[in-house]
Amino acid sequence: MHLLPEPVRRLAAWCTVILLASGVVYVGIRLCVEFRTAVTPVLLALLGTALLRPLYRRLVAAGVHRSLAAGLTCVAVVAVVGGAVYIVVAALIDTGDQIVASLRDAGKSLARHFGAAGTSLDDLAANSRKLLGKFGGTAASNVISGVSVVGESIAMAVLALLLVFFFLRDSHRAAETIRSIAPRGTGDTLEAMARRAFGAIEGFMRGTTVIALIDAACITAGLLILRVPGAPGLGALVFVGAYIPYLGAFLSGAVAVLVALADRGVVIALWALGVVLAVQLLEGHVLQPAIQSRTVQMHPAVVMVAITAGASVAGIVGMLLAVPLTAAAFGVAHELRTRYAATSPSPP
Repeated sequence: MHLLPEPVRRLAAWCTVILLASGVVYVGIRLCVEFRTAVTPVLLALLGTALLRPLYRRLVAAGVHRSLAAGLTCVAVVAVVGGAVYIVVAALIDTGDQIVASLRDAGKSLARHFGAAGTSLDDLAANSRKLLGKFGGTAASNVISGVSVVGESIAMAVLALLLVFFFLRDSHRAAETIRSIAPRGTGDTLEAMARRAFGAIEGFMRGTTVIALIDAACITAGLLILRVPGAPGLGALVFVGAYIPYLGAFLSGAVAVLVALADRGVVIALWALGVVLAVQLLEGHVLQPAIQSRTVQMHPAVVMVAITAGASVAGIVGMLLAVPLTAAAFGVAHELRTRYAATSPSPP
C-alpha cells in the first residue's frame, strides 16, 4: 500500500468509504421494503407529527391535558382529511360522465384522422375485447390482490394515526429516550442530529402546507370564476397533490383542465390551463423562494431525483416520503459538518 502515491491512497480510502456507506444504505432500504407494513406507518406518523405539532403545543399551552390534546389533534386531522377526500371524490364522480364523454369524442376525432392507417374505433374495440378475453383471469386475480392492498392500506393508516397520537403525547420524552439508547459519549451528538432532522421535516411540512393552501385557494378562485363544476373538490385535490412536489401539481392541474374541458369546452379549458400555469409560476418564482428557503433548502434537481428514487422503492407513498426524508438527511449532514468543523483542529 505504501508503494502507491498519496493521491491514489486517498482515492482508494474514499472509494472504500463510499462503497461501505452505499452497502449500508442499500441494506437499510431493503429491510425497510421487507418490513414496509411497519416502517411506512412510522414514517407517515413522523410527517403527521411534524405537521400537527404546532396545534398540539397550542392546546397544551392553553391548559389541555397532553393525552386529550393529542386526541383532539388526531380527531381534527381525521375530520380535515376525511372532508377533503369526500369533496374530491364527490366532485370527480359528478363530472366523471362528462370526462368520459369528452375522452370518447377525442377518440372519435383521432379515429377520423387516422382511420386510413387502419386505426378505427371499431378496430380498437375489437382488439380491446380480445385483450380482455385473453387476460380476464389476470384481471380477476388483480382485483383480488387489489382488495388485499386496500385492506393493508387501511390498516397502515389506522396504525399511523395511533402512532401520531403517541408521538404527540410523549414528544417531551424523546430527548430522554435518545440519550438512554445512545452509546456512551454520543448522547449530545445523537440528540442534536435528531433535532436537526425533525426540524427539517417540520420545516418542509409547514412550508409545503402554506404553499399548498395558497395554490389551492388561487386555483379554486380561478375555477369558480370560470364556473367549472366541482371547483372546491379540484382545489382540495390541488392541496393534497402539493405534498408531492412537481408531479403532484402536474397531475392535479391536469385533472382540473380535463374537468373544464368536459363541461365548458376547449376555450374554458384553455383558460383553466392558464390559471394552473400562472399559479405554478407564482409558486416556483415567489412562494418557494420566500417560504421554503426559510425552512429547508434543496435544489430542484435533488428533489426530482429523490421523488424518482422514492417512486421506484415504494410507489406513491415513496414519492410522498422521499422529499421530507431527504430534507432530514440534509439536516443531519449539516449538523455533522458543523460539529466536525467546530471540533477539528485549526491548521497552524
